[in-house]
Amino acid sequence: MQTPTQYNQTFYQNQSPGSRRSAEVVVPLVLDLVSPTSVLDVGCGVGTWLSVFAEQGISTITGLDGDYVDTAMLHIPNQSFIPHDVKTPLPLPAHQTFDLAVSLEVAEHLPANCAESFVQQLTQRAPVILFSAAIPHQGGVGHINEQWPEYWAALFEKFGYVPVDALRHRIWNQPDVSWWYAQNMLFFVDKTKLADYPKLQTAAANTHTSQLSLVHPARYLQSARPKKKGPLKRIGQFLGIK
Repeated sequence: MQTPTQYNQTFYQNQSPGSRRSAEVVVPLVLDLVSPTSVLDVGCGVGTWLSVFAEQGISTITGLDGDYVDTAMLHIPNQSFIPHDVKTPLPLPAHQTFDLAVSLEVAEHLPANCAESFVQQLTQRAPVILFSAAIPHQGGVGHINEQWPEYWAALFEKFGYVPVDALRHRIWNQPDVSWWYAQNMLFFVDKTKLADYPKLQTAAANTHTSQLSLVHPARYLQSARPKKKGPLKRIGQFLGIK
């Protein structure tokens, strides 16, 4: 993950509003599909997504992220937050499980040699996982393992979880949803329990596992912009033009 100096107050002040706007659109859709009563968020930041789950009536929420997170900035109760290095085993009782685990735009920050164990830990905690991770060349500070969704799907498959593309077509053009969520967000579901979630089961039947990789138009346009060079780049930086 990023260092404490990178995950500072300014970072979360800039990140939280967009995260919350996205969650306010996505969380009601998730609740309709899964109907959880407990949610675990691994890599929760200041808890913006969990706060929206709580506002929607979820009584049991738990978030984990680095001890560098300023607890004064949390959007959730302090007792719902556990400081933790997500590269290491989750500091939860072995028997503790949740209806839904969430990990959004976190896995790309972990070394590749941690990827499988990270996925395994998620599968040990919930039958349904809401997951997104940056694709190659998506860009972002601290991204060291950007991978296409098929990479993650193969890891989840090792533990009996199947991808379900139930959200992206519903949020693709939502202006309040940040494009990286719209591009990358998938469910992974324990295939032995898929029948317990009829709406996810229907979506699973329409999920093409060889076509999980998508690039959002907003990301494409960022890449397609002509790159500024020399003095023009410096002028653009001075004016705040990226």
